[in-house]
Amino acid sequence: MVYLPKLSGLCPTPSETSKSDPICLLQPNAPRAHRQAGMFLLGKIIRGYEAEPHSRPYMAFLQIQTSGNIILWGGFLAREDFVLTAAHCWGSSISITLGAHNILEQEGTQQVIRVRRAIPHPDDDDENTANDVMLLQAGRVAAPVRMPFLCLQLTRKANLTTAVSPIRLPQGKEPVKPGMVCSVAGWGLLGVNKPAAAKLQEAELEVQTDQQCIHHYKHYDATTQICAGNRRNRENCFEGDSGGPLLCNSVAQGIVSFGTKDGTPSSVYTRISSFLYWIQNTMRICELQGPD
Repeated sequence: MVYLPKLSGLCPTPSETSKSDPICLLQPNAPRAHRQAGMFLLGKIIRGYEAEPHSRPYMAFLQIQTSGNIILWGGFLAREDFVLTAAHCWGSSISITLGAHNILEQEGTQQVIRVRRAIPHPDDDDENTANDVMLLQAGRVAAPVRMPFLCLQLTRKANLTTAVSPIRLPQGKEPVKPGMVCSVAGWGLLGVNKPAAAKLQEAELEVQTDQQCIHHYKHYDATTQICAGNRRNRENCFEGDSGGPLLCNSVAQGIVSFGTKDGTPSSVYTRISSFLYWIQNTMRICELQGPD
């Protein structure tokens, strides 16, 4: 099993990464433009397909500055000034691109906004993956502020367009049942030892029984996590799609959290409905606080 830890320092180089290590970066398979820029892409959609351009206007592309590296990650727009992502998507500064389809192109639809605050769930830690949720508030401050939780708040509100709009969050404890067809999307590696995709990829997954993930993952918690994958077509998310949404019936029910090292189904998603009060309350608090 791979859990991508908080990015508080340098990731190992490919030569330092063994089968027993968390996969932190896969430099040789990154696009040439990313390699030249010292960027590393964490994530992949396995056996998926290219999304219709701008059909997922809530998708956010995160560039996370760590010590000497830029890590590329996923997230999604929860409100005009907030992005939701996994709590282990961490670095000294974060910028967000909205309205992107091809991340190697300067598309006219793109909006690049820096993060003001990064607020992880107060119970998040590196050992317990059950509370793997973080809010990003857009802003101009380079480094995240340490708080009981970390909220990524933008420096300004995004301009809502056909290519940029918030995702729908659950209204409450909406049931996510085994057999339900959901989808994930992200930019990243297309498979083990395969190159990265510049264009947004997507895949359909089925919600699995909790027992399926309990069998593979020691710390799986059915109250705060969702088990999903496609065991027939082996479609799945993988490293770097972390932070992206699991979309079920047009509602964001999960956040990509962790999976197996080879990307085989099933993966684990943070159950958004379990943290809905925290998300909504955090956005209200940050709005009242105003700029730093």
